[in-house]
Amino acid sequence: MKLHEPATDCDRCPRLSQFRAAVKATEPGYFCAPVPSFGDAAPRLLIVGLAPGRHGANRTGRPFTGDYAGVLLYQTLFDFGWSSQPGSVSADDPLHLRGARITNAVRCLPPENKPRPEEVRQCNEYLAAELAALPPGAAVLALGAIAFGAVLRAGGRKPASAPFAHGARAELAQARQLFASYHCSRYNTQTRRLSSEMFRQVFAAIEAHFVL
Repeated sequence: MKLHEPATDCDRCPRLSQFRAAVKATEPGYFCAPVPSFGDAAPRLLIVGLAPGRHGANRTGRPFTGDYAGVLLYQTLFDFGWSSQPGSVSADDPLHLRGARITNAVRCLPPENKPRPEEVRQCNEYLAAELAALPPGAAVLALGAIAFGAVLRAGGRKPASAPFAHGARAELAQARQLFASYHCSRYNTQTRRLSSEMFRQVFAAIEAHFVL
């Protein structure tokens, strides 16, 4: 199933398109375009990150691939049976997801990894398409407060209707459940704001959701 994706030359957000072009000029081998979603075409679990990392997905063209942020994510996905291997270094490696899909609230690399609210809103229709394609009872995992708010908006809820916290949950349409975790960034994991055990606990809650 091919979902609605932004054009490779999308210029809806002038600041982001200009920044992409500037990075491409210095790194001509980088992907430097809106990063498409990756994974199962009919997932039970949708994972939503913030935005592509400059030397990760912005380089490789695949979410959470080739940078530190993907280390904990892909290892945990593998441990819980959602991924075929525990790590991902390039978009053409053999890793594939099993019943899971990964996307971002903002598809383009933002300066300093900080998208503006209006940029999150401009990309929200693509996230809304991902949510609408999920089966009833699916799970969505938002990594960080911005992604959590973006999922609520894409699901037809006001972002302020459910506060973000690590381990928080919120109801979406058709019995879909939104789970929240701190983002698995280098900063969060190295400062121990997010430990591997904390991350695994969220995945265990997702697993329990499917059992009930």
